[in-house]
Amino acid sequence: MNRTTPFDMVGGEPAVRAIVDRFYDLMDEDPAYAELRALHAGELDPMRHSLTGFLTAWLGGPRDWFVDNPGKCVMSLHGAIAVTAQTAQQWADAMQRAIAEHGAAQGLEADFSTKMADALRNMASAMIRKERVPA
Repeated sequence: MNRTTPFDMVGGEPAVRAIVDRFYDLMDEDPAYAELRALHAGELDPMRHSLTGFLTAWLGGPRDWFVDNPGKCVMSLHGAIAVTAQTAQQWADAMQRAIAEHGAAQGLEADFSTKMADALRNMASAMIRKERVPA
């Protein structure tokens, strides 16, 4: 049985890595994402690696991120961060741009890119809270 996953459709791990790298480059370089950038450590390489692993698994690729982070989920990992509506919006906008740029360059169907970005926007919106969640 031939099964095509979103991971396959996006272009596998190299494509996921390219999207994540573009996302963090946008966050690091575009002043529109300054509040979001301020929530992150100075060195982004560990985050690039982690988000690539998470998105790889989330899209149906190898589940190494979940094996390496047993019992953890994206929501719980962000509980210690006061995610505001504005920073969630910045995250979603930067991710949407990264996905759209990759999709256009790789010939992905616009509908696929939009659905992927929308699902991640919903995830970011679900993390909005007024204050940090105690550990």
